[in-house]
Amino acid sequence: MPAYNAEATLERTVSDIPNGIIDEVILVDDFSNDRTVEIAERLNLTVVKHSKNRGYGANQKTCYDEALKRNADIVVMIHPDYQYDPRIIPYALGFIETDICDIIIGSRIRDRKEAIKGGMPFYKYFSNRLLTIIENIAFGQNLGDFHSGFRVFRAEVLERINYHRNSNDFVFDTQILAQAAYFDFRLGDVPMPARYFPEASSINLKRSIKYGLGTLGVVIKYLLQRFRLYRFKLFEEVDLRF
Repeated sequence: MPAYNAEATLERTVSDIPNGIIDEVILVDDFSNDRTVEIAERLNLTVVKHSKNRGYGANQKTCYDEALKRNADIVVMIHPDYQYDPRIIPYALGFIETDICDIIIGSRIRDRKEAIKGGMPFYKYFSNRLLTIIENIAFGQNLGDFHSGFRVFRAEVLERINYHRNSNDFVFDTQILAQAAYFDFRLGDVPMPARYFPEASSINLKRSIKYGLGTLGVVIKYLLQRFRLYRFKLFEEVDLRF
């Protein structure tokens, strides 16, 4: 769980994780100024604290580092803001365990009516649809939501791709999927209801625009790399096993 100021939603998120399905819950706190760490420790989570605010992407890097240090076979990343339903975890794991997929993403956009009814702002719905179409075409995929905060990885994916080359900001999410597609890992998704409410984390319009432009930049780099017109360190293979 990459966490930042999640005191209002953390306990609800953890309580919805099905019993016996997860070996360990690791929460990486990105220098929150609320009671996130206190609540996580009360819930007996494994807590790793950043000494300063390093950003969403940097938080995920620490999450994956910690999971690989513990020799995890499968890594589930879920935001602790209760926007994503943890009850989906066992179904997502099934696609990994049966060797159908290497990565599973929770898709909040099963259909437009459901997404909007769940509180997703229309501009976010529209930008998500547009970017996801572009990414599917560029990366050769057929996913419903490239920008979800619920992801399940086979450990091999995180061991091979160079996620430490990625941004410390939100575009990390796009970069890691572009890397996975480049190395021909199998991506799939499962439907997940959208839940938008005041306590759930969400970036504003200005940062959304920055994220969208960053995503298009990743797509361009991917295509240049795929067609051997330029090489980027982003797509270098690396063994990150600890």
